[in-house]
Amino acid sequence: MRRYEEAQDDIRTRPRAWLVTGAAGFIGSHLVESLLKLDQTVIGLDNLSTGHRSNFTQVMKAVGAHRWRNFNFIEGDIRSLDKCRQACRAVDVVLHQAALGSVPRSIEDPIGANENNVAGLLNMLVAAHGAGVSRFVYAGSSATYGDDPSSPKAETRIGRPLSPYALTKYVNELYAEVFARCYGFESIGLRYFNVFGPRQDPNGAYAAVIPAWIASMIRNDPVFINGDGETTRDFCYIDNVVQANLLAATVQDAAALNQVYNVALGERTSLNELFGVIRSLLALRHARLDCLAPIYREFRHGDPRSSQADIEKARRLLGYRPAWGVRQGLARSIDWYIASLAPPRWADIRQSASPAAIYRSGSDRTTPHSRKPQIGPLKSPSSA
Repeated sequence: MRRYEEAQDDIRTRPRAWLVTGAAGFIGSHLVESLLKLDQTVIGLDNLSTGHRSNFTQVMKAVGAHRWRNFNFIEGDIRSLDKCRQACRAVDVVLHQAALGSVPRSIEDPIGANENNVAGLLNMLVAAHGAGVSRFVYAGSSATYGDDPSSPKAETRIGRPLSPYALTKYVNELYAEVFARCYGFESIGLRYFNVFGPRQDPNGAYAAVIPAWIASMIRNDPVFINGDGETTRDFCYIDNVVQANLLAATVQDAAALNQVYNVALGERTSLNELFGVIRSLLALRHARLDCLAPIYREFRHGDPRSSQADIEKARRLLGYRPAWGVRQGLARSIDWYIASLAPPRWADIRQSASPAAIYRSGSDRTTPHSRKPQIGPLKSPSSA
């Protein structure tokens, strides 16, 4: 963690102006919170199609009114070059998180995925370069690995894309590479694996597996597993992702620039194992869950069978050291979901058996919704 501590000290002692796109979303709002706690000036850009103003309310409570004054929000869409240019004015660093996520959503709406993820990224590159931004960090995806059978996944080898979403994220990397070659514009791409944590939306057809399962268990709804449950993912707690972004934004080693990095825990967890851990942690609050069994259904189209990251490159060049494991992160997340979703009788339970207290020491999203691919009629939801 030494490199991360040094990065945070550098940020505190040399204040910058930061732009976070997708600022009202799950990952974006955590980046905003972390930067404000480091006494930075932060601009947020979001069209609020998938992000929520309620996330800003939670950030404001976490950072305090005096730091919240350093945040300026622009409601706008990355598909508008003018909005991107407006947001990039007088900005030193861009953390580009805005995208239309979800593999199944991209299969249903490839045009929307391309407009948001490819055209939107290009607009941001043009605007940031034109504004003289010194560092551009963008969210990539493990979906880029496609059908590559190797495990763990290393950055030097990818397969064929399995979805429009995967293709758009690969094109992001190609555009960033071209901007470095043609314009000398420095960037770093972060291939996120399955990120989870507080504020991740548990509702809707494209909800990620962890918040969807936690919400279902709290609400006493069925829990669905796609396939036989032996599909594996590299689940990464949100604080690890924040670390990777700040390291990428501050690294000075020339060899580390214009690269892509895996951002993950570097471990593999099956859906069956994940279900067991979530159930056991929630059962500390509600004994009825001890006997809960999942409902298995067909595999979801476009999903790779297994996913585990090789994080050695990020360790070596960025100093990345994930501090939160899956069980620790789940315990912390469950506290948040219980407070946010549970009926009052849950909130009144004493915290003596809190999962977070017990385990504190130590999207290419997988959703429980199986959908058939449909091309038509095409729809284009507005989302940054």
